[in-house]
Amino acid sequence: MCFVCGLQNPAGLKLAFYEDPEAGQVRAEFVVPDEYQGYPGVVHGGIIAAVLDEVSGRAVLIRGSDEDLMATLKITIRYRRPTPTGTLLTAVGWVERMGGMGARVAGEIRLPDGTVTAECESALVHPPQEFFDQWEAEKPYWKVYE
Repeated sequence: MCFVCGLQNPAGLKLAFYEDPEAGQVRAEFVVPDEYQGYPGVVHGGIIAAVLDEVSGRAVLIRGSDEDLMATLKITIRYRRPTPTGTLLTAVGWVERMGGMGARVAGEIRLPDGTVTAECESALVHPPQEFFDQWEAEKPYWKVYE
C-alpha cells in the first residue's frame, strides 16, 4: 500500500525501481497524472519529495538484501524548476556514503532531455526492530528489480 510503489494502492503512483549496479544507482521511469498537480500542469512538491525519498532510500539496497533497509532521518529537497505532469520522468538515487549507523544518499528527478527538475540529499538510519517486525509482510511487494 505504499503511495509511491504499492501495486495494491488504488491512489498510488505504482513506481517500479530498477538497479543499475554499474552506475551504482536505482532508477524508475514514471508519468505523474494531473490528479497529483499543485499548479496546473505541475507536479505537487509533496509528490516530488515522496518520489525522491523513495528512490534515494532504495539505493542502499543495491547489491544488498532487504535487511539493508533504512529509514529517512532527514531529507533536504531542492526544487530547481517545475516538474510537468503527463511527461515521462526518470527518478535516480545513489549512495554518497555508508557509515556505521546509517548512510547519506542523494537523488534527482530528470526530464527526458536529462534536465534535473528536483534533487535531494538524505540521511538514513537503521530503523528499530519493531519496524522490521511490521515490515515482514510487506517484503514481497517492496522490491528493486535487476
